[in-house]
Amino acid sequence: MLNRSGISKTTAVSPKQILANVELQSSVGCIVDATLGVDVGTRKIAKAGTPIVIDLMDLQAPVEKADATKALNAVLLHDVDVTSGDANGTALVFGFVNVNRVDEDVATLITTALEATGVSELITFMKA
Repeated sequence: MLNRSGISKTTAVSPKQILANVELQSSVGCIVDATLGVDVGTRKIAKAGTPIVIDLMDLQAPVEKADATKALNAVLLHDVDVTSGDANGTALVFGFVNVNRVDEDVATLITTALEATGVSELITFMKA
């Protein structure tokens, strides 16, 4: 699922771990739309824990941000740099997310997304 020419990887710090239990999880690759990114310094980052809607029958379709009207069925497992446009990411479709480990703005997005009808029951949000 390569959506850019060539492969690049930049690691400045260790990745953020949002899972409460790393063994009890299932995830799939996804395309993260650049519109999910927020400005972090000079980069545009789609943050770990962002609630998303993914089409599990078409993993090439870019994910959408879940909100009070679009029921979440996944969350971004890691930060994704979308400075240069859409990028590859990982969507958690089953697992336990420790809300204390996500950024405050992402925690607010999660709270809002949980208000929608039809939210996936396969992802549990907890404060551990």
